[in-house]
This record gives sequence, C-alpha cells and structure tokens, in this order.
Amino acid sequence: MVWLYTMVSVLIVSLISLIGIFTLSLKQSFLQKILLYMVSFAVGGLLGDAFIHLMPEAFEKFEHHLTPSLLIISGILLFFVLEKFIRWRHCHHLTTQDHPHPVVWMNIIGDMVHNFFDGVVIGASFIASVPLGIATALAVILHEIPQEIGDFGILVYGGLTVRKALVYNFLTALTAFVGAIASLLIGPHFQGYAETMLPITAGGFLYIAGSDLMPELQQGCETKPSGSLVQLMFILLGIGLMALLILIE
Repeated sequence: MVWLYTMVSVLIVSLISLIGIFTLSLKQSFLQKILLYMVSFAVGGLLGDAFIHLMPEAFEKFEHHLTPSLLIISGILLFFVLEKFIRWRHCHHLTTQDHPHPVVWMNIIGDMVHNFFDGVVIGASFIASVPLGIATALAVILHEIPQEIGDFGILVYGGLTVRKALVYNFLTALTAFVGAIASLLIGPHFQGYAETMLPITAGGFLYIAGSDLMPELQQGCETKPSGSLVQLMFILLGIGLMALLILIE
C-alpha cells in the first residue's frame, strides 16, 4: 500500500506540470493576482505540514530533542545549498521584460533536482505513515501549482513553443518518480531512514515557505490593505487544511 499511495501521489504532482496550458487564455494581471493567492495557500500548507505533522512526528521518534532540532536546521541549510549552487528557483512571478529568468536549460536542470527531492520526501513520509505521507504530498502539491505555472512561463519566454514547454516541463516532473522509488527502495534497508528524513523535510519546507514564498508575497503585495488581508486568509486556509488532516490519522 505504501508503494501505491506514493506512486499515485507522485503521479498527481507530475501531472500538475501541465497546468501551464490553462493559463494562456488568462490576462496577465488577473493571473498574477491568482498566483499570489496560490502562493499564500502554499505557504500555509508548507508551514502547517512542517509544524503540525512533520515536526511533532519527528520529536516523538527521538529520545532527545537535540537530534531532530539539528536535523531541521540541516534541512534548512541543505535547501539553502541546493538553491545556491544548483540555482534551484521556485519562481512564481509571471515572465516579463522587467523580471528576467535563468536560461531555459538551467531552469530545466534545477527543476529536475527539485522534483527528485519532492519524490524523496513524499516516499519517506509514506514510509513513516500513510496519513503523514498524504499530508506531505498535499503540501508538495500546493506549492507545485504556482511553481509549475512559473516554470511554464520561463520556458515559453526562453524561446520554446507551447508544446515543447509542456513536454519539457512534464519530463522534468517525472524525476519525482525516480526520487520516490529511490526512497522506497533505500529506506527500508537503513534503520531510522524515515525518522531522519522527517525533520530534514520539515526544515526544507520551512526554508521554501520562509525564504522563497513569503518574500514574494511581500514584494507582490497590493497597495490596498485588503490585498494583504486576503493573502493572510489564504495562508490561514492552508494551515487549517493541514490541521483538518489530523482527523484522518
């Protein structure tokens, strides 16, 4: 069942890469506003999964709190290094002349690495427990939606046709299967694998939400206070969704 749940979750995450095609008919200003609310919802989902699911589970697995605390910090630093040296960018801005992006191939390589680690953390979470895996997969899905829209825009802006952009974006998403399969195959042979990955994943989610997504909300914040209030409401909705998932555990 763990394999089935993991593969279905990764398939859903991969199919999100095709979402970019549905944004072509939308006005840029309207899409930008929607993206900001999607990012807000993703922030709540990532924070909720980290604080409500992953971290409590991690602290229960270890006798001393120092170990999971250090692993959470390690997760934050790991994702920092990935973003620095692999130029992994979770870009949720629309493509414009005022917002230049990395070259197409660099974006593809970075996205492959990103999706690989998504698969790894989803697989590790399902190894720990099915409810935890569902919560983590949902958190990944929430932040994948605005990211994949941004990635699609980068590829089209970089010179690819719409068809090629969709194909490349989908192919890079398939590396999540590689990460998930590696996690499911390797995990059972290493004692404490899932327990170690949970706080590292929590740290990674905290890094994505805090250093990547939330600054974008600050930069893209509307001049009217109502815009910030709506963003806050979507963040709270994301957190609330993760809290509701406790009911299935």
